[in-house]
Amino acid sequence: MTVLEIIQRTTPFLEQKGVESPRLQIELMLAQVLQMPRLKLYLNFDRVLADPELVVLRAMVKRRATREPLQHILGSTSFCGLEIKTSRAALVPRPETELLAERAWQLLSTRNSPPATALDFGTGTGCIAIAIAKHAPHAEVHALDVSVEALALAKANAADHGLAERITFHHGDGFAAIPAGMSFDLLVSNPPYIASAEIATLEPEVRDFDPRGALDGGGDGLEFYRLLARGAGRFLKPHGRLMVEFGDGQAGDLEKIFSDEKWIVEEIVADYSARPRILIARSGG
Repeated sequence: MTVLEIIQRTTPFLEQKGVESPRLQIELMLAQVLQMPRLKLYLNFDRVLADPELVVLRAMVKRRATREPLQHILGSTSFCGLEIKTSRAALVPRPETELLAERAWQLLSTRNSPPATALDFGTGTGCIAIAIAKHAPHAEVHALDVSVEALALAKANAADHGLAERITFHHGDGFAAIPAGMSFDLLVSNPPYIASAEIATLEPEVRDFDPRGALDGGGDGLEFYRLLARGAGRFLKPHGRLMVEFGDGQAGDLEKIFSDEKWIVEEIVADYSARPRILIARSGG
């Protein structure tokens, strides 16, 4: 079977299974199996796949048809130009979170003397901490997570990018994981922000494969922001900043949550689709 025949047969099959962008999905799987850039497939439409290649590809297609995320099947995803390993241990990095990482390293890059310190609160795959360490090379970066499995994944990703010595990882539940006496110029977080009852309505790729603990923000989706608003201030240096990602329609509630805890909300940043996505605040207490 040729590359073109596989694309033509598999695209409608994946579409019937509810997979978005089915042609792109099969092309990306083919590109990995054949170890070539996706666009190069168009110069190799007549290439016939060997039997071992077909076996691997069929297994990948079968997994995608069950709505397993493509990132899990391929084993990684791109985040801020960095290849990040993914697994069911942690939330798959989203494109909108790249803006959070970018704003974080931009802030830290202005504070080099003494070296700026940052904490990625709930690091998951480690993508935010790794992007910060890569783009703010003088910063001291810390990352914490309650999940042992997620931390193992984050450490492996840091090692892949030669940043294992640049990021200090902490295991534990929330602020209890932070060593006594530590404070930071920046606390950055992409916390769970889906309301508990809404999780069942999510796409299968998210609902069935992302860890629930990385999705479930409590009854109204805002539980973790209340935790941060109440407790993060004591871990920030004077003039330190908090940056958090949030979901659609949550901006107004978040501003109130943080204002009620005496934070000064400096900015609500829109993502690339013009939706409010990031809150930046400093403690006013």
